Amino acid sequence: MSAYQYPLLIKQLLAAPIARRSGEEIIFRDRLRYDYPTLAARVGRLGSALTHLGIRQGDVVGVMDWDSHRYLESFFAIPMLGATLLTVNIRLAPEQIAYTINHAEATVLFCHTDFLPVLRAIRGELPKLRTVIVLTDGAEVPAEGVDGEYEALLATGDPAHEFPDFDEGTRATTFYTTGTTGLPKGVYFSHRQLVLHTLSVLVALTLPGTGQGISDRDVYMPLTPMFHVHAWGFPYAATMAGMKQVYPGRYQPDVIVRLVRDEKVSVSHCVPTILQMVLAAADEHKVDLSGWKVVIGGSALPKALAQAALDRGVNTFTGYGMSETCPVLSIAHLRPEMIGDKAAELDARTKAGLPVPLVDLRIVDHDMQSLPRDGVATGEIVARAPWLTQGYTGNPEASEELWEGGYLHTKDIGRIRPDGYLEITDRIKDVIKTGGEWVSSLQLEDIILQVPCVAEVAVIGIKDERWGERPLVLAVPRQGMEIDPEAIRAHVASYADKKVLPRYAIPENILVVESLARTSVGKLDKKALRAMYGAQFEVA
Repeated sequence: MSAYQYPLLIKQLLAAPIARRSGEEIIFRDRLRYDYPTLAARVGRLGSALTHLGIRQGDVVGVMDWDSHRYLESFFAIPMLGATLLTVNIRLAPEQIAYTINHAEATVLFCHTDFLPVLRAIRGELPKLRTVIVLTDGAEVPAEGVDGEYEALLATGDPAHEFPDFDEGTRATTFYTTGTTGLPKGVYFSHRQLVLHTLSVLVALTLPGTGQGISDRDVYMPLTPMFHVHAWGFPYAATMAGMKQVYPGRYQPDVIVRLVRDEKVSVSHCVPTILQMVLAAADEHKVDLSGWKVVIGGSALPKALAQAALDRGVNTFTGYGMSETCPVLSIAHLRPEMIGDKAAELDARTKAGLPVPLVDLRIVDHDMQSLPRDGVATGEIVARAPWLTQGYTGNPEASEELWEGGYLHTKDIGRIRPDGYLEITDRIKDVIKTGGEWVSSLQLEDIILQVPCVAEVAVIGIKDERWGERPLVLAVPRQGMEIDPEAIRAHVASYADKKVLPRYAIPENILVVESLARTSVGKLDKKALRAMYGAQFEVA
C-alpha cells in the first residue's frame, strides 16, 4: 500500500503555529524577541549545526541553562534530529551533575557561562563529552574550556534544514530524578509519548469554561525550571498553540513581576514557594497580578497561599504528576456548580484534581486491589497513561518496582471523591503513624499555615517508643513576627475538636527555624529535615 503511516514526532508540534499564526513572539527577558518563523529558522540552524558537529540519531546532547529561548530551541531541534535531549539539573551537587552527564553518555553540552565553574571542576570526569558550546547573555566568551559559542554555532547552520521522519518510539528526552535515596535515576520519553502528553494537556487546559481555561490568546511564561520534566510539558503545548511565550532566564522576583506586567503574562506554572515569592515581589513593586492563571505543582498548595493568590486576582489551581509521568496526570479544574461557593472553590483548587484525558488513575491497597471512589477509602495512587516512562535507565530492579502489577506506582497516598476529584493525603514515606492512626503531614501543614505568624512549615515523623511516631513541627516565622507554639497547638486542637484530625495529631514538639531544606526543584526535603532535626526529639 502507498498509504503513509504518519509518525507522532515533536517536529509536528512546531509545524502547526507557523502555518496558522506567525505573528506571536518568543521573548527572552528584555534582551531578545522574535516571531515564530524565526523560531523555526533558528531550530533549523541548530539542527543543521549539530549535524555538522557529528550528532546522529541516538546521540545525546545536554543543556545547562536558565529558562531561555535557547532551551526552547533545544526542546525541538535536538529530538527532531533523532538525538536525545538531556536536560541537566543545574541545582544538583557537582558530583551528581557529572554522574548524570556520564550516565546519559552526552557527547555535546550547551553550557551557560554561569555554570562554567562547575563544568570546569568536573571536566576531567567526563570522558565521553567531546564538545562544549557556551551560552552567553552578553558576557564575554571565555577563551578556554569551550569549543564554540551558541549564536556563532547557529550562524553556521541552514535555516531550511530538513529534519527526517523516523520511528515515533525513538527516545526524545532524558533527565534525572532528584530522589532522596541513592544516585539520581534517569527517566526517558519518546516522541510519541511527548506528543500525546502535549495533546492531552492542551485538551485539558482549553476545555474548561470556568475561567481557568487557556487559549491561543494567552501569554505563557514558565516558572518551573526547563530542566525539570520539560517544564511540565508546557513549552511544547504553548508552541503548538502558537502562544506568545516569555522566558525569564534566572528567576529574579523583580524581573518576573516586571515581565508579567509588561508582557501581559497570563499563564504560568510553579511550585508553591515560587508563587509565594512572586506574590511578595508584586506587593513590594506594586504590580497588579489580576488575570494571571497559575498551575501549582511539585508539592501541596496550602489553602492559605491559594487564598492569598486569589485575593490578588491570581487564578491559581493545582496540577498533579511526577518526573516519571512526564508529568501531568490531573488538573484541579472547577466544576460549574462550584462557582460562587468560595469554600467549595478553594477546596477544589487545592486538590490534585481530575485526571486529564487518557489517564487511568486508581487508588489501591497493598494487594493492588482497587479501592472505592467514595472520598473515604485511602490507598496508594497508581496510574496508566500513554506517556509514562517505561523505566529507569540501566536500573531494571527499580523499573520493575515502579511498574509492579502493571501500573506505575506514585508512592503517594490519596483518595478519590465520588465526583472524581483526587486528593493527595501524603507521601508513603512521610505519613506519620501514631497511636494506631495515620496522620497526614500535608493536612497538618495546611492547617498550621493558617496561623498568622507562620510563613512556612514542615511536619515530619519522629520515633516514639510509646506511640510509634509523633509529629515534629518545623515552623518558619513571618518577617517581624514571633511564633507562639501554644497558639499552634491550640489551632490544631480546634481541628481535632471538629473531628477533622485525630487528637493524636496535636503536636508536642514545635521547633522554630529560620528556613527549611528543599530539593533542587523547590520541594520540602523531608529526608534532610529528618536527618537534621529528628534525632534530637526522638523518645527512646
